[in-house]
This record gives sequence, structure tokens and C-alpha cells, in this order.
Amino acid sequence: MNYRAITGDYGVSGQISPEEVGALKEAGFTTVINNRPDAEVPPDLGSDRMRAAVEAAGLTYVENPFSHAAFSPDLVERQGAAIAAAEGPVFAYCASGNRSTILWAMSQVKAGAITPAEAVEAAAAQGYDLRGLMPQLEALTPG
Repeated sequence: MNYRAITGDYGVSGQISPEEVGALKEAGFTTVINNRPDAEVPPDLGSDRMRAAVEAAGLTYVENPFSHAAFSPDLVERQGAAIAAAEGPVFAYCASGNRSTILWAMSQVKAGAITPAEAVEAAAAQGYDLRGLMPQLEALTPG
């Protein structure tokens, strides 16, 4: 299974299938965050099916659907809370990994764990261009 390691503890990819969950466990992930709304996927990849597969593998499942049409600060809060509560590496997915990377960057900048520049650099190293979000990231910087 292919994924992009944004950090040593946070990886992202596009849509996964229930059959790929075992590979996530083998890779050491302990939490799986679904950032894809059910309206974007066929029923066999919906949140209920994914939750069942993730939990059957002994991993923690978090649903935090992010639609470009319905972004809210609550999404950042939920992503950050899931990352903070994780007992090991976190894997997040959406259609391409971009939305999962955006939520990671915003939540970690807001928590003071990284600077906006560090977030943009980490994302760019894995092929995600967040430079256009620099004003939003800077606005989230604590202090």
C-alpha cells in the first residue's frame, strides 16, 4: 500500500479499501482518520464499512469528513484532537491525501507543535503544495 509520510507519526493517502487496513496495521499505524464524506464514495467504501474494517483490525477509527464546500474550524479541532489522542502513528485519508494534509497542518500549527513554514515544508516534501494557505496557517499561530 502506498502512502505519504508527512511526519514519522502521520501518513496520508487517497481512498483506501477495507482490504488495505491490514497493511496499515502492519505499517504500525494505530489510528485511522477518514476525511472523506460518504457522498464522495460508493457504499462499499463508506464510513460504516471502513469503521468496521478498521476496528476489526484493532485500530482506532475517527470520522472527520472534510468537504471543500463545507470547511469549518471544527474540522481542525477534531483532527487535532484525534492526533493528540492517538497512541501511535496516525493514518488519514481522503480522495488524494491533500485534505488530510491540510487538516494536519492547520491542527498542528494551531497547537503550536510546528510553525506555518514547517507545515508547508513538510507537506511540500510529500508533494502537497500548501503555500496558498500560508495566511490561514499564520492566523492559527498561537500567541
